[in-house]
Amino acid sequence: MAYGLLQGKRGIISGALNESSIAWKVAQRAKEEGAIFTLTNAPVAMRLGEIKKLAQECNAEIIPADATSTEDLEKLFTQSQEILGGKIDFVLHSIGMSPNVRKGRAYTDLNYEWYKQSLDISAMSLHRMLQTAYKMDAISEWGSVVALTYMAAQRTFSFYSDMAEAKAMLESVARSFGYHYGKYRKVRVNTISQSPTVTTAGSGISGFDKFYGYAEAIAPLGNASADQCADYCMTLFSDYTRMVTMQNLFHDGGFSMTGVSQEILDK
Repeated sequence: MAYGLLQGKRGIISGALNESSIAWKVAQRAKEEGAIFTLTNAPVAMRLGEIKKLAQECNAEIIPADATSTEDLEKLFTQSQEILGGKIDFVLHSIGMSPNVRKGRAYTDLNYEWYKQSLDISAMSLHRMLQTAYKMDAISEWGSVVALTYMAAQRTFSFYSDMAEAKAMLESVARSFGYHYGKYRKVRVNTISQSPTVTTAGSGISGFDKFYGYAEAIAPLGNASADQCADYCMTLFSDYTRMVTMQNLFHDGGFSMTGVSQEILDK
């Protein structure tokens, strides 16, 4: 059911790869809620994914952009404003990648050049995106930026490797830049700490299926789905959350607040 929460709003949605991506679900929901937006992803990711299908469905234009390139991000914000006819009201940052995880390097044996790439792609990209928009004054007053994170930023999960540091840095950038952007244009910046979710990125982590079941058994409401995360994003992009900023918002069915469940004890 749509409520018109984003009627008349313009946005940029990054990171949609295929139908299992949270960003894909966010784009579909944003369209339903009345928004117009551009889609973006790294050129290499676009070749691997199905973003053209999503663009057709949402009547959205695709702007390839490497989130580690300031020049690419400048083009992204410039072209998005030209295509959409004004400043941007909301941005989804759904960008993350670890070469160490992809190539199976143990946390105690990281390749540090790859480690720097993890931080650059997964966390510094948010700062670069915000700094570019800030300098260009590309986001309208009371705009909203949401980045997707995971609670490995607060607790240790053995399989999450150097992405844990990347998510911790991502959340710190949201707090720090959220202050400055709030003072400058009342733009709010938040992160959503999502349940383990069956996506292309999540499923690529070793042991993910076992942990997904564990989290499901711990959380009193169960794991939040990608569709439910998209619903939550709609509220944060809307005018109903104008005074929410610099927050890390857990969207995990209560997992983060549960010590141990009766179901786990019974097992």
